[in-house]
Amino acid sequence: MAAPKRPMNVLFVVSDDLTSTALGCYGHPLVQSPNVDGVARNGVRFDRAYCQYALCAPSRASFLTGLRPDTTRVLTNGPDFREFHPNHVTMPQLFKNNGYQAIREGKMYHMGVPGTVGTDRWQDAASWTHNGSPQGKEHNSKGETHDLTPHIAPGVGMRTVRTPDASEQADFDAANRAIAHLEKHRNDPFFLGLGFVRPHVPFVAPSEYFDRYPLSKIRLTKNPDGDLDDIPGIVARTLGATAGNMKMNEDQQLEALRGYYAAISFMDDQLGRVLKTLDRLGLRENTVVVFMGDHGWHLGEHSFWQKRSLMEESAKVPLLISAPGMKGRGQVSRSLVELVDIYPTIADLCGLTPPGNLEGKSLRAVLETPKRTHRSEARTQLNAGTTEGRAVRTADFRYIRWKTPTETAEELYDHRKDPREFTNVAGDGRYAAELTRHRALVATSAG
Repeated sequence: MAAPKRPMNVLFVVSDDLTSTALGCYGHPLVQSPNVDGVARNGVRFDRAYCQYALCAPSRASFLTGLRPDTTRVLTNGPDFREFHPNHVTMPQLFKNNGYQAIREGKMYHMGVPGTVGTDRWQDAASWTHNGSPQGKEHNSKGETHDLTPHIAPGVGMRTVRTPDASEQADFDAANRAIAHLEKHRNDPFFLGLGFVRPHVPFVAPSEYFDRYPLSKIRLTKNPDGDLDDIPGIVARTLGATAGNMKMNEDQQLEALRGYYAAISFMDDQLGRVLKTLDRLGLRENTVVVFMGDHGWHLGEHSFWQKRSLMEESAKVPLLISAPGMKGRGQVSRSLVELVDIYPTIADLCGLTPPGNLEGKSLRAVLETPKRTHRSEARTQLNAGTTEGRAVRTADFRYIRWKTPTETAEELYDHRKDPREFTNVAGDGRYAAELTRHRALVATSAG
């Protein structure tokens, strides 16, 4: 008689404020991210994956519930989705309800960085059998500190800390805790949600990680003269302090890039410690590994920094899925996908039945055949006060519509000719048909 099949485990890793443009597996020539790159080699790298909201709390509430932001009604870094959906079964809760150890270590739902690191606020106790909040000193860590934007508050401003002590950092603690859980539950089915706070500001990492990136080797983002001339004025108003290079000069921008890269490499090493444990315990062949960012991040493109834009760099996220038995191992998918697809995908791979009201669809077929088309469009939205922004990314275009009570503004970018979105063709009559088509797509998403 054949032995019963073991349930599939899940290692679900989310890195905070991580852009795909700053990872080795996505082609960055300088950033060292060997452990993230290893997940890509063992799985499928999604080159056109998009968040549903370009801000932490709304994005995370969306992909952890499998519901779009209009449904969760979490549109800022504040509300708890349970205020509106008290009985919804979240992704980790589905596993908990099916006998899994549903473990959180680190930032899964919203966590204010640096302010609420190490607390369990917003982390939804109903989702977990273990609800852990690793500790970290953030910008209060000992070491050499540089505040590159003293006019901007912590959590948004660019601040670097070269610390001698990795053990003071939440990501180091998170990896230690994750390793302990793997040891303890090696014979139990588990869903381990591991949330790294880096590379979110402040950029805190041991000095050795900064030393990997000499300033002489770092290159600033180049934007053409007049890049912003055809972008609606409403965009700068929604970005606030993160526009205009945050008033950093070129030397400060280089320092900010070095801090960001150092934070990524530090996070990557913590991921590597967890993956090595997974291998040592013989769990990799029975574990779905997902690595992703919660949204994108600007590093000077269009003179923007941080998130909260609806352009490609802010809406697109790194997404890697390594699933045992899938034929797409080591391949790349160019299909449009959304983070709202993650919940049904993981449930499908593990043979669990998710709630019937999920608004994404499983990527299993793409993991088998990465050349397969999954979606014809991907949607991202953003609110800033009374301003509402909605974007749709199709195979060849990005369309953005901004609305306030008194004005509407539009952007349209032709990715066939302009992949970095430097030329807004919304006012070009040659694109009238595409403009009409994309307007209709956004109108549909807005209800």
